[in-house]
Amino acid sequence: MEVTIQGRNIRVTEALESYTRKKLDKLDRYLPNIYDIRVDLAHENTRRGEDVVSAQITIRHQRGAILRAEDRVPGDVNLAINAAVDKMYRQIQRFKGKRSPKGREKFTATVEEISAAEAIPNVAEFVDEAAEAAAILRRKSVEVSAMNEAEAIEQMELLGHSFFVFFNAETGAMNVLYKRSAGGYGLLVPKVE
Repeated sequence: MEVTIQGRNIRVTEALESYTRKKLDKLDRYLPNIYDIRVDLAHENTRRGEDVVSAQITIRHQRGAILRAEDRVPGDVNLAINAAVDKMYRQIQRFKGKRSPKGREKFTATVEEISAAEAIPNVAEFVDEAAEAAAILRRKSVEVSAMNEAEAIEQMELLGHSFFVFFNAETGAMNVLYKRSAGGYGLLVPKVE
């Protein structure tokens, strides 16, 4: 299990790193097969009074699932870490309860599905870079896993996002799943003209 701790406007001392690692070591007991944990700590100055410290924990599981918990508290970074770890325990409990009744593990892909996902061409090659630099403020690369629509809904709910990009194993194409403001979910399926 690889643990990465980063700080923004906060110095990650040895004492803070050892405290964080001590709290995170217990996660492996509740959710085995974690292969990566990333902790982002941030200190923000506010105009209203006391400064805010946030701790965000992102776990990548060997089955392909991503669990994320974040908490913001005024003052102490240790309190933020404790609150984020507590939220992560709830996320793990929720994640472990979402297995199929037949015992089949979710978020698994066959070799053919993975090779099909890797064969998708890079869309960035077709975009004019001059126009792109003026409009895009942040670029983020995401790892996509081959999954069906039910697994994508589950993963989006675990992350707490309002949309989710995934490789649809049933159709063999990239899809975007989103929450509708009227309730329910929507699915964007690209159609090449």
